[in-house]
Amino acid sequence: MSTNGKPYFLPVSSAQGLANYPHARTVHASSTSKTIYISGTSSRRGDGTYAGCTTSPSGSFTLDIREQTAAVLENIGTIIKGATQGKGGLENVVDATVFLTDMKDYSGMNEVWNTVFPVKDRAPARTTVQVAALPSEKLCVEIKCTAIVVGES
Repeated sequence: MSTNGKPYFLPVSSAQGLANYPHARTVHASSTSKTIYISGTSSRRGDGTYAGCTTSPSGSFTLDIREQTAAVLENIGTIIKGATQGKGGLENVVDATVFLTDMKDYSGMNEVWNTVFPVKDRAPARTTVQVAALPSEKLCVEIKCTAIVVGES
């Protein structure tokens, strides 16, 4: 393990980072807990397509913030489960930063967020910001977060 924790990579059949970084990096916070730092995650699939992006025959596309948000959160859950050998999931997220390309999508993103985290006092801390762009114009949301899994050694 390197001095900055243990890297976690999804299987090669999943979407991979576009540069040299892991899907997550885990650090033992104590002898019984692990902190997982999840890299910015999108709705990109292993085959290079994007959930929540419908492309027309002419090449134009339509983005669905709800579908993309659901896919991003599902991808994050998969990363946490993989990094903890199935011992953790979205319920372990303690902090999240949501990046939107347009704040007009804020309410749609919140609808999905509130479905995944229905109890306000159990939801992670969160910041949402608008950014000029994400790595692909076929993305309208990306989320990075931190999770803590107790019982991990």
